[in-house]
Amino acid sequence: MLNVLTWCDHEDPELLGPFEQANKVRVHFKDIDSTSAVRTILRQSQAGDWDVVIMEETAAPQLAAAGLLMPLDPADFPSDTVPAAIASPASGSYQGRLYSVPEKYGFHAVAFNQAHVSAQDMQDINAVWQPRYHGHIAIYDSYLPILSYIALALGLDPAHLTDADLPALQGRLAALRANATLVGDTASVQQALADGVVDIVVGGGAWTTAGVGEGGTVSTPTAHSDTATQRPDLTFTLPRQGGIRWQHGISIIEASQRKALALAFAQYLRTPAAQARLATSSCFWGMPASTSAPLDADMKAALHWDQQPAYIAASHPFPVLDDAMDTKLHTMWDKVMKNAAAPDQPGGGDNGGETAQP
Repeated sequence: MLNVLTWCDHEDPELLGPFEQANKVRVHFKDIDSTSAVRTILRQSQAGDWDVVIMEETAAPQLAAAGLLMPLDPADFPSDTVPAAIASPASGSYQGRLYSVPEKYGFHAVAFNQAHVSAQDMQDINAVWQPRYHGHIAIYDSYLPILSYIALALGLDPAHLTDADLPALQGRLAALRANATLVGDTASVQQALADGVVDIVVGGGAWTTAGVGEGGTVSTPTAHSDTATQRPDLTFTLPRQGGIRWQHGISIIEASQRKALALAFAQYLRTPAAQARLATSSCFWGMPASTSAPLDADMKAALHWDQQPAYIAASHPFPVLDDAMDTKLHTMWDKVMKNAAAPDQPGGGDNGGETAQP
């Protein structure tokens, strides 16, 4: 058995089946909802409990510094089909050694129903604070990407926030919460947008819209159909001020007793077929790291395939903050959500980590 800590998009039988059959092994997975949860699980585990972890790639150096990850050989993961900014080893390296390689990415920006919302309007990151959108907004329930996105709206660098920036951040967060109908996790905001409960998801991206049909369900290719259906009026964009880029990375646990099998699984996830299955997961869609993933024209359109060079250039990597600033932002999020002036509406629950899935 291979034991994997992962997001929900890695659990589809269509993804795991070919690897399990080829290697005569069963992949056992445990859902993670944050990178802090990964740290806790690994530090409380016994040697051999876990083999592979798939998480936000920027978290890898901290785990590597704690001796929890195995160094990787770049030669085992050719990157000629991966965009240079995505393939860059900077995010997944520690002291000059590689500990994580990318396999899926996407953006925290803005998703919307273009039948009701002007695409041109959504090119301005500040539009979601306008009174005309009051009651038509959902906020993705993850404090770090949303506060980082708000930082961009304020003209700040999300990776270099200071105490002097906090009052402005809190004020804009409170104003955004007051304009929103709900704060929810991946499935909640997908469903709210698909059902017409809201017209805009702040923090949304392809994971919110691509492949999402009525009721917020995500449809995926099957043996009988290579094209997943999607709501044609749902889309997403990065405003001209930019967005936040999340990036899943694959790492191997240092204490694994199945390192060869773990490496084989990591390499499998980078194959074209596995990349396509990851891109169109039943949990949420996202961009495959490799451009060789065999996706059809409709799938690529839903993911905004042709816009990726511009989106990557305009986006900021997921920020890495020191513990003190991270705690201050988390506390700010809790305070604003608990004090939100909308007692009759769904609350702004806390997900307890730097980045909830995706």
